Amino acid sequence: MKNYEYIAFDLDGTLTNPALGLVNGFVYAFRKLGVDYGDEKLLCRFIGPPLIESWEREYSMTKEEAAQAVATFREYFSVYGWRENELYPGIKELLSELKAKGKKLLVATSKPEVFVHKILRLFGIHEFFDFIGAATLDHSRDSKSQVLSYVMEAAGIKEEEKGRCILVGDTKYDVEGARLCGIDSLGVTYGFGTAEELTAEGATYIAESVAEAGKILLSSD
Repeated sequence: MKNYEYIAFDLDGTLTNPALGLVNGFVYAFRKLGVDYGDEKLLCRFIGPPLIESWEREYSMTKEEAAQAVATFREYFSVYGWRENELYPGIKELLSELKAKGKKLLVATSKPEVFVHKILRLFGIHEFFDFIGAATLDHSRDSKSQVLSYVMEAAGIKEEEKGRCILVGDTKYDVEGARLCGIDSLGVTYGFGTAEELTAEGATYIAESVAEAGKILLSSD
């Protein structure tokens, strides 16, 4: 097991469970715009990947229509949805233990930065992170690989240090982003992805719980 110095975390489905606020926001947007969204229980599949691309594909929207839907979703999320969230049990303790071990902790999420800082402060975990990187509201930095590349550069991670860096995330998009950036990945199945899709995408490790993820991250050579 490698001794990772830099540990980057996804937010949604990894540090927190945002399902209630996100799904409520999706429903708000779709109803307001008259979109037939089908079974509300299936809307969790949009948690993780960039929304514009997902809604273009799933609902045959133009890019402009999808962008309008996302803007409408944010009407709800910016007021109510970001608070309709919960920290996964054990996360705060894990971050504290990693920090005590001298790990450099990062956030790399496709959620817009304006919401990320508010959510991390809501749960009292903002101070654990050395750098927090996220997507931009203008969609110039959206994909996980774009965000992760930005975070690694900001954290001063050099090419020869990539072997000591890992991304923790819950979906195949996290694993893909880590691979494109040349680092290892830890896929967690307590979020919104499955072990099968994480494995198929090439996750370096799989963890079924926060405790199991902690054992992997705290192990050393």
